[in-house]
Amino acid sequence: MSNYMKKLDRYIIRRFLGTFAFALILILLIVVIFDISEKIDDFIVKQAPAKAIIFDYYLNFIPYFANLFSAMFIFIAVIFFTSKMAGNSEIIAILSSGVSYRRFLFPYFVSSLILAIFSYLLINWIIPPANEKRLAFEEKYIRNPYVNKEQDIHRQILPGQFIYMSSYLSKRDLGYKFAIEQIDNGELKSKVISEYVEWDTTNNKWKLHNCYVRTFSDSTENVKYYNVLDTTLNMVPNDFTRRDNVVEAMNYHELNDFIESETRKGSDNVVLWKIEKHKRFAYSFSTFILTLIGVTLSSRKKRGGIGINIGVGILLAFTYIMFMEVSNVLATNAHMPPVIAVWIPNVIFGLIGIILYNQAKK
Repeated sequence: MSNYMKKLDRYIIRRFLGTFAFALILILLIVVIFDISEKIDDFIVKQAPAKAIIFDYYLNFIPYFANLFSAMFIFIAVIFFTSKMAGNSEIIAILSSGVSYRRFLFPYFVSSLILAIFSYLLINWIIPPANEKRLAFEEKYIRNPYVNKEQDIHRQILPGQFIYMSSYLSKRDLGYKFAIEQIDNGELKSKVISEYVEWDTTNNKWKLHNCYVRTFSDSTENVKYYNVLDTTLNMVPNDFTRRDNVVEAMNYHELNDFIESETRKGSDNVVLWKIEKHKRFAYSFSTFILTLIGVTLSSRKKRGGIGINIGVGILLAFTYIMFMEVSNVLATNAHMPPVIAVWIPNVIFGLIGIILYNQAKK
């Protein structure tokens, strides 16, 4: 029996991983072809070198896209080859030989564990440096120059030190109606008000133009005016000119440090970056849940055959992706904790998987 089970495990693992790899490669080829046709005009107009297109963009685009939709490919792969096994009465033969349904699932979860670990390592350590090159290429040859559209920008740049500006002009690194407040123990100690602040690329400092420096001591107030005042602040132009997807180029530790830094500064996008952090683990874990649902849906022989199972599988896969997007909205707009919002789809589909498992093993 043990030799039989080992052969069965190897057979299912080989079918699982082989079908997944085949589906992934096939879809990636189609995606790359469509992406080339969509961006070919940008490549020509902006004169992107062929070497950069291949090695800086597409070589780094492929692992990013592969991991982005790997859960869906895993789901479809499981349904496809399990439906074929059910259609050939292989599963009936396996279960009739005395193998329990739980034991039948073992090689599926071994395969899921391999893919989940690989996905976790990929998204946290391998893809970020690849994304750095890909995003740099997109910034140079595909995207339009970044424009900061934020209004009434408030940031904490140091403990007790807060800055404000009505708007920021990315092209010239200018902040309008700029102000700095120093607060200690709940009391305002000083306030600087400037018509605009400008980044000095020569000295790597900020220049405050037409500014008033107000200092408070007990009941007295001192006011000084400066036509131009050079100052060093705990902020750089990149803090106001980076896109939200900059976190895609950060590994796990860099992302944690970045979130901590931006939380201190009071950035409005911290929730989005926390969602990205929690999604990296939740998305890898979804491999187990989608595998369970895929097996339990397709392990019985149905009149409609593989087509019905694949149709239901694709519907569920897109429903899962939709739930992931809804959870992002809940976290950003409904003030739901990001970790809870990100895990809601896994919890819901996990319960669906348990229900289907209890039905299937009967």
